[in-house]
Amino acid sequence: MLVTAPYSAPPFNISFEFFPPKSAEMEENLWRAIQRLEPLAPTFVSVTYGAGGSTRERTHNTVHRLLQETTLIPAAHLTCVAATRDEVNAVADDYWNCGVRHIVALRGDPPADGDQYTPHPGGYAYASDLVAGLKARHDFEISVATNPEGHPQSASLDDEIDNLKRKIDGGATRAITQFFFDNRAYLRFLDRARKAGVNIPIVPGIMPVSNFVRTALMAEKAGASVPRSVAKRFEGLENDIETRRLVAVAVAADQCQQLAEAGVSDFHFYTLNRADLTYALCHYLGLRPRPTAS
Repeated sequence: MLVTAPYSAPPFNISFEFFPPKSAEMEENLWRAIQRLEPLAPTFVSVTYGAGGSTRERTHNTVHRLLQETTLIPAAHLTCVAATRDEVNAVADDYWNCGVRHIVALRGDPPADGDQYTPHPGGYAYASDLVAGLKARHDFEISVATNPEGHPQSASLDDEIDNLKRKIDGGATRAITQFFFDNRAYLRFLDRARKAGVNIPIVPGIMPVSNFVRTALMAEKAGASVPRSVAKRFEGLENDIETRRLVAVAVAADQCQQLAEAGVSDFHFYTLNRADLTYALCHYLGLRPRPTAS
């Protein structure tokens, strides 16, 4: 006789990030990933905007479909870039009216053809302004971004923390970090933020590495250091996809395990619209699919 163990709550709170698809093939990949990861019952799933708000319509469509076709709670990214306050407010109203209650409020990256952020005339200048504007308009749950090693445009870590505090003053209740590989940097930042009076969750953003060379370039642009010990584990695997994926899960699992031992219980996974690495990582961490009602 088969005996099924009773369902128990997962040991960690998890959330996933997806990006809106650019083609029919990418859309199929996205929804395969969503269907694979949905049974893990994340707290929420976020859907990004492209640089300069370039994926605004596709972000809306993805969020609406998540609401209509899944049990997942979507958190829509919303940025300040390339839009007036009225335009941003109209997007926020649309989200609220269709049932979205969680926004990830970001300053946003400049358009691909620009290298310097410039506030839009008549728009929200920075994420802290956007947070306050959204909160005044609707009672959204608002998550914001922070960088444990400092945003490339931050003058210092103190400046990074002061900016985070302005977002909290506006109504943010969760911070999600830029992906990182150096746990020591995250834990030092967490300690520093707590001493500065930041009491909201600062959730580590974890990216399972599917392509180390590409990820290292992304990390450099984002101001995230890559420890030599991490780089060394991917040496010689540029053309060995299968081994690279196994190593990727091991590296991310080690990172999460170390953070868990330091008291971290919430994780945000940057999925890159792929389910395989993220699902394997969650399984390693003890998360199991929630049973469906029969």
